[in-house]
Amino acid sequence: MRILLIFLLGMACGAAAMVYLSPRWSASLLVDGGPVRAADAVMVATPVRLPPALSVGKVAVLPAPSASVERLVVPMPVSTPAEAASAPNSTEPSSAVPADLAGPPPSAVDGLRIPVVGVRPGDLVDTFSQARGVGRTHDAIDIMAARGTPVVAANDGHVVKLFTSKPGGLTVYEFDPQNEVIYYYAHLDSYAPGLVEGQLLHRGDPIGFVGSTGDASANAPHLHFEVELLGPEKQWWHATSINPYGRFEGQ
Repeated sequence: MRILLIFLLGMACGAAAMVYLSPRWSASLLVDGGPVRAADAVMVATPVRLPPALSVGKVAVLPAPSASVERLVVPMPVSTPAEAASAPNSTEPSSAVPADLAGPPPSAVDGLRIPVVGVRPGDLVDTFSQARGVGRTHDAIDIMAARGTPVVAANDGHVVKLFTSKPGGLTVYEFDPQNEVIYYYAHLDSYAPGLVEGQLLHRGDPIGFVGSTGDASANAPHLHFEVELLGPEKQWWHATSINPYGRFEGQ
């Protein structure tokens, strides 16, 4: 009888303990191998070792977590719509153009002064694409005028070369201030007094006089005027011609 009473008393104590603890631990999760309440299951920076389970009857339970246990939550960066809109897009290509690929400034090739005094825009004829010999185009315009008519600088620049050649006769090579454009004057009858290589020129300064030197016809004096784009080597004898017709002031 005594053994039966002890057994029943033990059963009653175990049942009471289960009734008391069951509501507190019924909603539990496993963290690091042991149960813990769902309300206390948080993201931690390092694993938290909990105390060993206490056994009551056949049910394994854990004591409530201590308030001294530190919970570390790793914050995630959050952007507002305004911040996202203002953030630079690293995948968008830049619209900026490198200086060496930008080309000459418009002032160097547009709005040029007609380099023969007294010639008006309506007097000019586009001879840029005309044939000159076999397989060669003119690559310039001829500005017709009486022999001895003053020739002036079409734009600001400096004299790079005074040269006499068989096709061009007396010629002047002028570079613009940025050394990106050549203004080429050919078939001159003579140079302006005092003109020298290296001389600075302002728009309208005298260069020479219309003639027919070189391979020009003696009966048709004119100025052969060419605009050329310099390459990176800045060679006055090797450049790319562009049509000056339509680039003069008043055209």
